[in-house]
Amino acid sequence: MARPPTTAPKARPGDRVAIVSPSFAAPAVAPAVHDQALRRLRDLTGLEPVEYPTTRRLDASPEDRAADLNAAFADPDIRAVLATIGGEDQITVVPHLDPDVARADPKPFLGYSDNTNVLSWLWEQGVRGFYGGSTQVHLGAGPGVDPCHADSLRAALLTGGRLEVTDPGVSEDFGRDWADPAALSEYGDRRPTEPWTWAGPARAVTGPTWGGCIEVLQWILTAGRFPADPAVLGGGVLLLESSEELIPAREFGWILRALGERGLLSAVDAVLVARAASANLDQAVLPSEAERAAHREAQRDVALETIARYNPTAVVCVGVPFGHTRPQWILPYGGSVTVDGAARRVLADYG
Repeated sequence: MARPPTTAPKARPGDRVAIVSPSFAAPAVAPAVHDQALRRLRDLTGLEPVEYPTTRRLDASPEDRAADLNAAFADPDIRAVLATIGGEDQITVVPHLDPDVARADPKPFLGYSDNTNVLSWLWEQGVRGFYGGSTQVHLGAGPGVDPCHADSLRAALLTGGRLEVTDPGVSEDFGRDWADPAALSEYGDRRPTEPWTWAGPARAVTGPTWGGCIEVLQWILTAGRFPADPAVLGGGVLLLESSEELIPAREFGWILRALGERGLLSAVDAVLVARAASANLDQAVLPSEAERAAHREAQRDVALETIARYNPTAVVCVGVPFGHTRPQWILPYGGSVTVDGAARRVLADYG
């Protein structure tokens, strides 16, 4: 069973925060973007970033990356831990983490995508974190930090409080290539967003969150790293999003169906599904706007259909700007979120 959650005290300006690469060491391939991220983090928060040995090391072993995390969690002068970016092998890092160290001095961990591994592991230890934030993507790249990201970052690290999660009106699936100097001063191709889609009863649900990148959730469950009884999610809010791998809607639905068969969908009272990424830099030919919209709509439809099959009383909202999108809201992980199907509002508690 997951342990009762604890809330770490907030950092104060001047405190030190760890900057780590538990998955891919993106700062090694784009150091200028990384350095700009650290400057912006200082300017936005007044916090002092501290790099660890594998932050810029591409060949770091899972054991070495875990050692950095353990060191950051053990250092009383470190008041939060921020991931530079995600990746695809963090599942091999988790077995080397020290639960006693993490529980002895709880401090928030910020990350998304492959960082779902560490966030879920910390959640099992009773340590709350925040889903979102990538120093390389959301702080270092582009002409500045998006207001909603800056607001939720400060709330997560410094101020706490309750914020309404709102639609920024535009979204990009990816930014400029980091090899292009314009990555430091220009956003990616931003397009208008669509209205969020609501389903389920017109009631308000407030509960603790769990979830993350749906592909990674599948790995976590396959590895047996989730409590045996899905009732641990009872009354909670499930966060779901898909990565830049752009899995087809049918595959998203297959994984979601498996979560339903596992009992996770019926346990929660609300589900937030992020705006789906619909293009990435690796594609030789980028899809048209119509093709991108069709991808998002297909994922939305299969999410609504599958959730309703397993839990018709869940309050559901699809299109929320978290996960693999920018502008990005950072959301509590293990902390409290309100999904109000009557007022059609989402509010996050950063305390």
